[in-house]
Amino acid sequence: MKDYIASVLEDLKAKYPQEPEFLQAAEEMLPCLESVFQRHPEFREAGLLERFVEPERVVIFRVPWVDDAGKVQVNRGCRVQFSSAIGPYKGGLRFHPSARLGTFKFLALEQTLKNSLTGLPIGGGKGGSDFNPRGRSDGEVMRFCQSFMTGLYRHIGPSMDVPAGDIGVGGREIGYLYGQYKRLTGHFEGAITGKGTGFGGSQGRTEATGYGLLYLVKTMLDNHSLDIANMRCVISGSGNVAINAADKAIQMGATVIAMNDSDGYVLDEKGIDLSAIRQLKLHERARISEYPRRAGRGIYHPGASGIWEVPCDLALPCATQNELDEAAARVLVKQGVKAVAEGANMPATLAATHVFQQAGVLFMPGKAANAGGVAVSGLEMAQNAGFANWTFDRVDQELKSIMDSIYHTVAYTAARYGKAEDYILGANVAGFLKVANAMMAQGIV
Repeated sequence: MKDYIASVLEDLKAKYPQEPEFLQAAEEMLPCLESVFQRHPEFREAGLLERFVEPERVVIFRVPWVDDAGKVQVNRGCRVQFSSAIGPYKGGLRFHPSARLGTFKFLALEQTLKNSLTGLPIGGGKGGSDFNPRGRSDGEVMRFCQSFMTGLYRHIGPSMDVPAGDIGVGGREIGYLYGQYKRLTGHFEGAITGKGTGFGGSQGRTEATGYGLLYLVKTMLDNHSLDIANMRCVISGSGNVAINAADKAIQMGATVIAMNDSDGYVLDEKGIDLSAIRQLKLHERARISEYPRRAGRGIYHPGASGIWEVPCDLALPCATQNELDEAAARVLVKQGVKAVAEGANMPATLAATHVFQQAGVLFMPGKAANAGGVAVSGLEMAQNAGFANWTFDRVDQELKSIMDSIYHTVAYTAARYGKAEDYILGANVAGFLKVANAMMAQGIV
């Protein structure tokens, strides 16, 4: 089976050499499935793996819009509908100039496994545009979002494909996108999640990814007789996920000593003043270099990657893919890091993950660790379908239960397939098996 899986991976490399992120995700996932195919030879006979690694559908469209100067701009929109085997496609929209088809395919593949791990009936998808909302006026963002949704709306719906937010797509963008969806379809329905709580959104969605990350991390640490209280914690990023991860880490007794943005990082040995970070990043959209002046303490260092040189017990990469490389992983290991969990999608390179595993550092991949966001998106879908509005406490308890279940599922699967505490293998196998069994039951489609 090793040769079979290697042949599938080589075929992907030959077909898609221009999609390095997608190939990286496949290279991380596919070798983990060797023992699955040994136990289930019928999967190979059904060509299941070859079908699984190809998206069911990719939609690409142009997005024309007019800027404040009256000039016509054109961006590219994309939606990768990867797998609907266990439910409607579900996954975020990313607006970022670096976004391209390979990025969305990698994210959609990860999303398929992540959504499977939540236990909710949702498939995997991802999409977005190379549009950059940074520095654009509200009017420009609105006009872009309206044009983007005009190209997308035919392909989404509450039982077909339910997008959400991601990098560059927050509450403002979701509001504009949903408004245009309603305008075009005439339907007020759960076709998008991450909406405002006044028009169908769920309590706790903003906090979900960051809080969920810490719920899983605490369960993992507890199961290894480690106490998160008084741990020194480094969190990359300073957006929604990073801020809420820091909030919950502080609630649990950890000391968050460093955070960053794309320009540099701030180190505060007394503990990050999260109110200052919130004001700078969420309200003023300012740079983290302003933190020492605003908080009255801390030191700013240029260069975002330098954050991984800060000695810590717990490292939570929450910014973007491939931000933590092999060299950074070796520095963290040398300085005694005890656990690493991915708050972003694939923020550690494949070589970095090998360093952590070889050193015996607890490492939880993003498809498990950051599933809290999509878990609460799934809960928002349930509330929309039932015309219900749950309390924050109910959503938070559901989130904690889902994240605890994900940890135990991943840990159990890793042990069952012969590599106890290999959470990369456990997450990939557990996520894949649910999708694979559904695909087998539904025939060659």
